[in-house]
Amino acid sequence: MNKLTKIGASALCGTLAAVSAANAGALTVKGGATATWTDLSYGVTGNPLGMATAMTFTGSGELDNGSAIAINIALDDKNTYSAADMSLDIAGIGKFTYDQGGGTGIDRFDDKMPTAWEETSGTGVSTGLNTVAGVGGQTDIEWAVSSDMLPDGVSAYIAWSPKADGSKNNDKANSGANASSVDGMGWDIAVSHTGLADGLEVFAGYGEISQGGVDDQTAKVIGATYAVGSFTVGYQHSTANLDSGGTDYYENDAIGISFAVNDDLSISYGRHDSERADAGLSGVELEAESIQMAYTMGGASIKIAETSVDNAEYATTTAKDREGTTIALSLAF
Repeated sequence: MNKLTKIGASALCGTLAAVSAANAGALTVKGGATATWTDLSYGVTGNPLGMATAMTFTGSGELDNGSAIAINIALDDKNTYSAADMSLDIAGIGKFTYDQGGGTGIDRFDDKMPTAWEETSGTGVSTGLNTVAGVGGQTDIEWAVSSDMLPDGVSAYIAWSPKADGSKNNDKANSGANASSVDGMGWDIAVSHTGLADGLEVFAGYGEISQGGVDDQTAKVIGATYAVGSFTVGYQHSTANLDSGGTDYYENDAIGISFAVNDDLSISYGRHDSERADAGLSGVELEAESIQMAYTMGGASIKIAETSVDNAEYATTTAKDREGTTIALSLAF
């Protein structure tokens, strides 16, 4: 019995030591809140006051072999969590990230235009704009290739999902019968280059999602941003070939220009044109543009966006021409 007790005590000590090593690291929390006033020219808007809160938990640590581990969990207002990822960074090989909706793959390039505040379609005016997402906008595993394996200034990412059905499953669960029966395995490749000239970033991406006997969904994006002095300009072109749900493809062109008046004040203009082609029908073009301003005072910022959209949700009726003004006060901690 004494021998068994000694063996048990030794095993317990070893286990506790392993747990201690596994939990070594740091967990930090940052967050903030945004209050908005949204004035729309269409529909029944009701009370224009709104508010959102957000917190991000970030944990980091290091394994015995020097590999870095990290976890990020974002909690937006009224969500259990909006996005989460955990990663393992191996020196000389790269970072492997298990991601749920954090914007990996070509989703990082869905709208990369310079802006003072938000994407053209993210200011509170409903546009219905469809851009490229690939597998990076859902649950996937991504490899960020180590810079040691790439030319100077080049970043490369490869994302993969065994079934790109948009699900974000809990642990010990799968998407099961509720998942789409069409979407299958998917993958993305995304590349950017910042070493061609000072202030210039060129980026491109390609992705495919199997549709089980139907033509595969494909997504392509290419673009560039250029910063010179206080100005940053950008242009990108993307296509999303769906061949499903009555839609053949979406073809998008986006431009943006921002100007930093000083360290605290910036202004921008952005425009996104998107054509939707229905199977056997002529296309409908959606046009969205936004003028924005942002002023920062320490941990507080005031942001204003004046946004308009023609043919919202790819419909040509007069009711789909929309305008809106959004004013926001954000506090960050």
